[in-house]
Amino acid sequence: MASEEDVKQRQIVEDRARNISHNVRCTECGSQSIEDSQADVAVLLRRLIRDEIKSGKSDKEIYKKLEDDFGETVLYAPKFDLQTAAIWLSPVIVGGVAAGMWAYQKHRQRTNVHIMALNLVRGVPLTPREKETMIDILTPPPPPRRWWWPVK
Repeated sequence: MASEEDVKQRQIVEDRARNISHNVRCTECGSQSIEDSQADVAVLLRRLIRDEIKSGKSDKEIYKKLEDDFGETVLYAPKFDLQTAAIWLSPVIVGGVAAGMWAYQKHRQRTNVHIMALNLVRGVPLTPREKETMIDILTPPPPPRRWWWPVK
């Protein structure tokens, strides 16, 4: 009969193996961890992980071995490096550039109107295009039509 120490040791090995197996993607299924998958590859990987733990390797060493053998995609949590940062941050950067361009265009439009108004006050003649722009900007939009308000 196994001693209490052996039972504790087996439980520790089993807990570590399950923890590692939950963080490793099945290479055959792709969408399941090797802990949840019943594919032959997953069974072999679970056995390999338990053997590595019994041989005294740390979790980091086991993850490194799996990554070396199967590539970075086998891990659910890939390393954070420059390429990963670029992938995750690119939508934020593109959105920021687009917002900056929009704000700059709005600022330029307002600034141009102010300059044209100052030129008009100073008596500087406006070009036909500037006059058209001023009229478009300074003409208030028509009031919105409401279905409950009578039309005159």
